Amino acid sequence: MQIRVECYAGYRGEETPRRFWMGNTKVEVAEVLDRWLTPDQRYFKILGDDRSIYIICLVLETWSWELTFYRKSGEPSQKGDIPEGD
Repeated sequence: MQIRVECYAGYRGEETPRRFWMGNTKVEVAEVLDRWLTPDQRYFKILGDDRSIYIICLVLETWSWELTFYRKSGEPSQKGDIPEGD
């Protein structure tokens, strides 16, 4: 799912998501739980202000953002349901 993301560029120029929109729904980033890189993408595992877990991805070739994982707050987690960074 494509999403719109607002970022903060830190002193090293790395962009960190601060909030994102899925359609008309805005999610504030409460905490970046993890981040990892692949040659073509940057991933962020995020705790939203709604207490849900999201993994969003910046596709470097197109500079577009995608939602790759979502777990609603309160849903039980199962071993292996949330991808870990490399």
